[in-house]
Order: sequence, then structure tokens, then C-alpha cells
Amino acid sequence: MKKLLFLPLVMISCLCFAQDAKEIIGKPIKIGNQLVAENDFSNIMNWDDAKAACSKLGKGWRLPTKSELYILYKNKETIGGFAGFSYWSSTEGNDVMAWKEEFSNGFYGGRYKSLRFSVRAVRSF
Repeated sequence: MKKLLFLPLVMISCLCFAQDAKEIIGKPIKIGNQLVAENDFSNIMNWDDAKAACSKLGKGWRLPTKSELYILYKNKETIGGFAGFSYWSSTEGNDVMAWKEEFSNGFYGGRYKSLRFSVRAVRSF
């Protein structure tokens, strides 16, 4: 009986995530050779969770590198929808730190991966 109840729960959770992925990706914005997801993830997250969440969006979706994130910052008005103050990049400083960028002033630097920041996914084409 427990096995019969487990399968529908798995199916429902998969369908819910697919809907979330569509909402996050939305209508991607083309900037250079990048597609930028239309929306941030609804939750701030640590670096490891941010990387995992972006890859779960589907083929090719990922955290931007620090140089790509800077391009997003420079084009934030064109892209739109940036609600967070600081955003993660995929660029690691070392085992415990990664680069982030503040979208209020363009400041970037290494921060502990355990800290929680906003996330916007990109995909190259």
C-alpha cells in the first residue's frame, strides 16, 4: 500500500518542479551569446543549492560565470526582473568561497558558499 502512495507523490513533485522551471525560465532574454532566464528563483540559496537548482532547469541551464554575471549587471535594465541585491556566479575562489555580484552597485567579490544570495540562470547557445 505504501508503494502505491509513493508513486503518485513522486509524479506530483515532478510536475510541480516542471511548472517552476517554466516559470523561472519564462521567455528567456538574449544577451550576447547567452539566454538569460526571465525570472530569479523565488528563494535565496547557498552556492551549492544554486548550482543544483540551475542545472535542474534543463539542458544547458547553469549559474553564470563571474564575467557573465557582470554582463547581466550591466544589462539589468534591459533584462529586468532582478529583485535580489546580490547574485551568485559559478566562479569559485577556493573550496569554501565563490564570486557574487551586488546588483545595486556592481561590487563583486568572494563570499562563503554557505551564504544565501539570489540566483538567475543562464544558458549558452
